[in-house]
Formats: sequence, structure tokens, C-alpha cells
Amino acid sequence: MKKADIIIVGGGVMGSSTAYALRKNEFEGRILVFEKDPSYQYSSTARSAGGFRQLYSTSINIQLSRFSLQVYKKFAEEMEVDGEQAEIDFKQRGYLFLAKDHMLPALEKQMVLQHAQGVPSEILKAHELLDIIPELETGDLAGGLFCKEDGYLDPYSVMQAYRKNAQVLGVEYISAEIAALLAEKGQMTGVQLADGTTYSAPIVINCAGAWGPALSERLGLPLPVVPLKRQMYVLDVAKPLEKMLPLTIDPTGVYFRHEGDKVVAGFSENVKPGIDFKWQRSGFDELWPVLAHRVSNFETLKLETGWAGLYDHNTLDQNAIIGEHPQMKGYYVAQGFSGHGMQQAPGVGLGLAELICKGKYETIDLTPLRVERFAENDLVLEDAIV
Repeated sequence: MKKADIIIVGGGVMGSSTAYALRKNEFEGRILVFEKDPSYQYSSTARSAGGFRQLYSTSINIQLSRFSLQVYKKFAEEMEVDGEQAEIDFKQRGYLFLAKDHMLPALEKQMVLQHAQGVPSEILKAHELLDIIPELETGDLAGGLFCKEDGYLDPYSVMQAYRKNAQVLGVEYISAEIAALLAEKGQMTGVQLADGTTYSAPIVINCAGAWGPALSERLGLPLPVVPLKRQMYVLDVAKPLEKMLPLTIDPTGVYFRHEGDKVVAGFSENVKPGIDFKWQRSGFDELWPVLAHRVSNFETLKLETGWAGLYDHNTLDQNAIIGEHPQMKGYYVAQGFSGHGMQQAPGVGLGLAELICKGKYETIDLTPLRVERFAENDLVLEDAIV
């Protein structure tokens, strides 16, 4: 029984959405999903900030989020299992990039592309920002780019719904750590577990997130991806804000949003690559002055707790790497999401399923995100990186 038709490495949102999509595309063979952390305590999915946006500067990223929007709006009903809806707490409170004068031309250019893809984004003037966040300090702002359809959701619930639905459709989940990907003469043959056990399969999909690049490198197929720690901070604000916040990006890169009656915030700290889950309160010292300047209510707050998670960070163009590896038949990757994985999981899972089952992309053409784009010097350069 240690044989399968497809092995998926990693049972987070990417691996589980792919497994689910394979079954929905009528793949009838045996699918095994290996997840070394069945509690998902250290999964990047569970530790995600949960933001959802269509405010990108490249067509492929906009298309993926546009597709995901339609999925997430209907997710609770369509992913129902045994009468229990898949509630993902999708709050469409908007996504807002604040901008200074020199930043507006780039945002205006992005808006044109977004409109061409059907995204109802809009450029707001500085005084119009107060309609969204009345307490906002706008004296040093020229305006912002806003999309009312966007917002934030519960990543853990999304992942669990995909997993449950995949299992209902016959996908098997195994709690074990994969130590190596196996291949012979340019063809995938399976995986080896940490305890030495081997499982054979002609197709292996690397959805292992921040741990995926090391597995690929041991196979002799390195990817330009490294694990990067990202920290979140949970704040109790003494004076509640008048309105619920959109996910807001300050010009400094600091972002914040509501989480119930609390506020969560973070920023892309400059850290060395590596697997590191140690949350450090000291990081908030850099964050707080920005928050206090931008929203008056944040001048008086209490740092309650926080957490650290991992990006699988693409060092070359900070975008996903999707598809079959050109140097290894049967080796598929879904890597390098650089913080966009939750937003792109529905479309990526479907795309991989189509590629495997039908030999081509049908719903969204993910070719721009192919593995070989690096060798071809055809990078996907995204301006809107958080």
C-alpha cells in the first residue's frame, strides 16, 4: 500500500486546495498528502495575516485574486460538509494603500490595469480617506488606492475546509515528515520519510511552503526561495475607532487591521533567512511610532501578544513558482508565494489540477509563473509587495 498516483508534500492551504481540485477534476487515482505538523501549529497558513486583495500591479496576480474572490464569497455554502458550513469569516472591509505624492502615479497606473481586469479599485484623495478611517492622520498623505471588495479572512478555516472536502472525496492524509524527494533518470519516483520509509508515485507536488526549497535542493533542483520570518502584533486600543478598519498599508510598509475588537499589525522586518518562530516583543518598538503617527487612537494602546510565521520568499521576483519542473518529469511545484499564498490558493490548486489532469491550464493561464522563467530572464515583477 506504499504506492500512490500522486503525492502532495504539505497539507496546508496550497496542498489541500490542490488535492481537492484534483478530485473535482475527476482524478480517480490514489492521492496521498503528507503533513508533518497535523496540528498545523507552525503552518504558514495558520500563522498568516489573512489579508485578501486584488490590488496588484501584474495581470497574473490580479487574475488569481479575482478568481479567489468569487470562491471565497461562496465558500461557506459550497464547501459545506455534513450540513456544516465552512465559515471563514470573510470581512470585505476593503484594502487600502496609503500614498504620499511621489507614490500616486504608480498607484494610478496599477488602477488602470486593475480596472481592465474588472477590479473596482479607486484612487481616493487625502480628505476622502477620512470617510474610511475618520481618525487617520492625512497631513503627509496625497491619497490612497482602495478596493471595497477586498478585506481579510480566517486562513486556518479555509485550509481545514479544503482538507475536509478533499478527505470526503477520498484523499488520504498521512502525518509524517518527508526527508527526501526521490527520482531516477529525470522522472519522479516518490518520497522518503524521516523514518526511512519510502512511498512511490510518478507525480510529486511540492507544496511544503517554507520547507519546500530545501527538499527541492536535495533533489538537485534548487529554487530561488528562502524561509523568512514575519511577525504579527495584537493590540488593545484604549479608545475604540469609530469604524472597522480595512487592511491598511502605511507608506512605510506597516500594515494594520481589526481582529474582533482588537487590532493586529505588522511589517516586513529585515531578518536573515531561516526557520525561526521566536516572537520578539522588541520588534514592536519600531512599529509603534508609525502607528501612533498614523492613527490618533494608536497613541494609547497595549501590546497584548503576537506570533511569528514564515514566508516562502522568492528572492528574485517575489512571486509564486507554479508548474512542472522542466528538468524533472512528474515534479510539480507550488512555491515562493512571498505572502500571497492564501489569496492565490483556490486558483493555483485548480491550475495544477488542470495541468496534471488535462495537460494544460484552462481556467487561468499560470504560464507566467512557470519555473523556467528565471532561466529565460522573464521575471514577473510585482510593484505592490507587502
